[in-house]
Amino acid sequence: MGRKSVYIVANPNKARASETLDALRAWIPDHAALAGSELTSEPAGLAEARPDFVVVLGGDGTLIGVARAMGRTQVPMIGVNLGKLGFLAEFTVDELQSHFDEILSEPAWTREQMMLEVGVDRPTQSSESRAFSSWAMNDCVIQAGPPFRMIELAVYVDDTLLTSVAGDGLIIATPGGSTAHNMSAGGPILQPGLDAIVITPICPHALTFRPIAVEGDCTVRIVATGVNEGTTASVDGQISTLLRAGDTVVVRRSAEPVRLVRNRAYPPWHTLQTKLHWGSGPTPSPDAKR
Repeated sequence: MGRKSVYIVANPNKARASETLDALRAWIPDHAALAGSELTSEPAGLAEARPDFVVVLGGDGTLIGVARAMGRTQVPMIGVNLGKLGFLAEFTVDELQSHFDEILSEPAWTREQMMLEVGVDRPTQSSESRAFSSWAMNDCVIQAGPPFRMIELAVYVDDTLLTSVAGDGLIIATPGGSTAHNMSAGGPILQPGLDAIVITPICPHALTFRPIAVEGDCTVRIVATGVNEGTTASVDGQISTLLRAGDTVVVRRSAEPVRLVRNRAYPPWHTLQTKLHWGSGPTPSPDAKR
């Protein structure tokens, strides 16, 4: 077998991105073939390069954008955190270099996570074309938008009406995306490898509507029965489209999963515990008696 090929994408809006990119451009050829590199948050040459791995320099948002850009041609991504949280981008530059040869040779470093296909069907569009389509690594969020009145959505799982909800919107999330907007809205945290889709309401005007997880092979359809002028369907918080009354948002599991290299130096729940402080008790007052 030949040498593995690696492509580097660096977010130019992150501090140290340019200098880190230059350093890795010089370092990687001693360990792998350098298939290309870009200082951009929207890589254009990645699909054509067809590398074996992608090193992503930035934060979680950069990594999510790269995953969406790859679409059906997913390859393992190694996230190097130059941002704040680093929930998905688990490596420092030093950790990347320390484990690089193992990552390229041992499949156990790479895990697969669900990705979603999101489409918007509009009654005025032909059946062959969609008003909007995208991949989603984290979620699709329908938000009320200006003038910020409640909206009404009919939610179907496959062909069965699950419920109609009035409120500020709805979140449809992957297990990997359950710690993003879904968690902030009170939705459940799912282990990233689970085969499930989470449906979480945003401020529903009902005491009976609670988040629910459905099987991963279900198709979730949300019909916009009552919307505002600014109601949108947003994908991963990065791209969005306006919704009109009668539009149907269709969300299903993509046939191609995201492939994410996980830092095996840490236990599976390390990031949740140390960065989101899940399960932590209250901090004692400095003058509390010991």
